[in-house]
Amino acid sequence: MLFDIGEKIKKERKHRGITQMKLAQDLGISRTTVIQIESGTIQEIGVRKLIRILDYLGLELRVRAAGSPPTLDELMQESKP
Repeated sequence: MLFDIGEKIKKERKHRGITQMKLAQDLGISRTTVIQIESGTIQEIGVRKLIRILDYLGLELRVRAAGSPPTLDELMQESKP
């Protein structure tokens, strides 16, 4: 799950032309943390920190029942270039 979130963060960051360093500096976190989040290798990440990153990139975190199929909106978002 963290890998999927990290991939979406990385994709949106690149889409917006933001470097890992700029993201880290603007949010007051280390570039190493950004790298670990994007690669899904971070051991622990606080919810507040994750939400700050998502807000910065114009993304949001959604919760749904485990195993539920994706919604039409989710499928449409995934198919966008």
